Amino acid sequence: MTETPVTVFVCVSCRRANPDGEGFHLPGRQLVDALQERLSSDAAITVTPVECLAVCNRPSTIALVGADKWTYLIGNLDTKTHLDQIVASARAFQESNNGIIPWKERPEAFRKGVVARVPPLGFSHPEQDPS
Repeated sequence: MTETPVTVFVCVSCRRANPDGEGFHLPGRQLVDALQERLSSDAAITVTPVECLAVCNRPSTIALVGADKWTYLIGNLDTKTHLDQIVASARAFQESNNGIIPWKERPEAFRKGVVARVPPLGFSHPEQDPS
């Protein structure tokens, strides 16, 4: 287990249509508040709102980010339905050495919602090693 700090970035600009079809709401703002409350005792996990993660068609969207870790971009998250799964994902990500969480250990919302996995800065594939 590692104590490397990580950040959960939450898009707060994505819009979702209201159930009655009239207007829209910003579900990311509710998600930020809920995550900050639930993760307040986890000193190594910070929840930070961000204006846009460019996944507008899959609100709410988060990014799990940490130094020397793969970054995950996860969408289609709902505060009421997925809060426990998002918290579990953030904790598993923080506890991992490289950010990679084995497929079978990922909560369902994580498995189904992954938009992208991005390598850490400085990553090189073994095929790139000239030696």
